[in-house]
Amino acid sequence: MTTLSERGFVSQKSDAELENKLEKSVTLYAGFDPTADSLHIGNLLQIMLLSQFQRHGHRPLPLVGGATAMIGDPSGKNEERNLLEPETIEKNLIGIKAQLQQFLDFDCGENSAVLVNNADWIGKFSFIEFLRDVGKHFRIGEMMGKDSVRKRLNSEAGMSFTEFSYQLLQSYDFLHLSREMDCVMQVGGDDQWGNITAGIDLVRKLDSRAVYGMTSPLITTATGQKFGKTEAGTVWLSSAKTSHYDFYQYWIRSDDRDVIKLLKFFTYLPLDQIAELGKLVAHEPEKRQAQKVLAREVTSLVRGAEAAELAEKASAVLFGEAISGLTDSDLNNIFSDVPSSTMAGDRLAAGIDLLDALCETKMCNSRGEAKKLIKAGGVYINNNRTTGLDQKLTPESLASETMVVLRCGKKKYHLLKFEG
Repeated sequence: MTTLSERGFVSQKSDAELENKLEKSVTLYAGFDPTADSLHIGNLLQIMLLSQFQRHGHRPLPLVGGATAMIGDPSGKNEERNLLEPETIEKNLIGIKAQLQQFLDFDCGENSAVLVNNADWIGKFSFIEFLRDVGKHFRIGEMMGKDSVRKRLNSEAGMSFTEFSYQLLQSYDFLHLSREMDCVMQVGGDDQWGNITAGIDLVRKLDSRAVYGMTSPLITTATGQKFGKTEAGTVWLSSAKTSHYDFYQYWIRSDDRDVIKLLKFFTYLPLDQIAELGKLVAHEPEKRQAQKVLAREVTSLVRGAEAAELAEKASAVLFGEAISGLTDSDLNNIFSDVPSSTMAGDRLAAGIDLLDALCETKMCNSRGEAKKLIKAGGVYINNNRTTGLDQKLTPESLASETMVVLRCGKKKYHLLKFEG
């Protein structure tokens, strides 16, 4: 618990006895809604929390809500979510399981992680059975007193009975895992506090067993923005939804006021090393060394070392560093969203007039425009400025095996590929 507190993971605890309980190995769980086929970095704090527990000898149970995803958790939401079909949920579960395996060890003996799906037990209930066996143990007044419920009831959107019942389902998850897997603890974000305490009450009421809960703070940036959101939308763990470059850039853009906190949450770096980075933030903020470490560490953790290296190269290239030592594959990945065109390789061997290349690639509308841009110093070959009006592209101009990168101005790129 000391490590978790020092890293900022601990916000609320259900019982002062929790710290003593954690002196021995325990089983704990955290829930993840399979509302998409990928988790996002808003889920990453709870994943890292489970990972930290496992590293200290405890057994984590990541729970995917195959049943509760059909209803939708109202906690922290302003309006009711669209309900998902079973086929969609099953597809999402496959993607989420693969991502969790990057952080949690599912084959390490007594404290191996176990993936559980609440559809396996909630799906067996009939409506009448659930009301009889579970619903009768809840009091409407207590349920309405939960912060997540009260906020929604007072909002314009209100709350449906479907969402209102979510608290019962999550509480039963805790009861089931307590009985079947000796789970004694649930963790989640601060917005889950009401659901967690409801589960604790249900277990103690039905089984007279002491179980515990802990929440972590909901992260907001120093500017007040919700963590994990950008102008382009959600930052996903999956490279199919958020590119390596965009993922890396999210972290490297971290505010000086946030970066040390994020290093504590989302890396395994020793706290003394993070403290040294904090000194660099204070005394040499312009170097952004802490941000570079954060981006590299998190990208390596989520996407792998090769992806982190590629993202670093892309960052350097797209910020104007000369392009050299890269492969066709590197350039295709870095410039995946950049216009490209193909020319015959024998033209390059003969030499291609740069003015013609700028026009053929539509970088410039005319030779006159191209001449004017070159004279102004606004044309670059592989990020190297050129000022010669008689400049030609030759085999020596290649940035990789078969490609030349043209650039006009600061950000207008074109990838010129040669075949044959």
